[in-house]
Amino acid sequence: MTSPPRTLPVTDLSLVVLVGASGSGKSTFARRHFEPTEIISSDFCRGLVADDENDQSASRDAFDVLHYIAGKRLAAGRLTVVDATSLMIGRVQASGEASVARVERGVGARSGAVGIATV
Repeated sequence: MTSPPRTLPVTDLSLVVLVGASGSGKSTFARRHFEPTEIISSDFCRGLVADDENDQSASRDAFDVLHYIAGKRLAAGRLTVVDATSLMIGRVQASGEASVARVERGVGARSGAVGIATV
């Protein structure tokens, strides 16, 4: 007997940060539970700036892109899911918390319920 699918209690305005080792299932989890436009992958951003998702020398620039996109999504009141290895993830969470705080104050975005979950 299989269990019924689990519902994730995530508000519309949330920053969900999926952190873990390569190959641990973060991307698969994200694709199963979130819309493609809600997910920002550090690998994808690395590919944008270096034409190679595995080029670790491009990580700083890739995370700059990731932070920019996440900030814009959160400022617009949109659910944002970050799919990243633990590399530089503290900056992602701090940046996201600052963006959510701006939304809560009503700076440049609609206000609403806010939740931050680190998975």
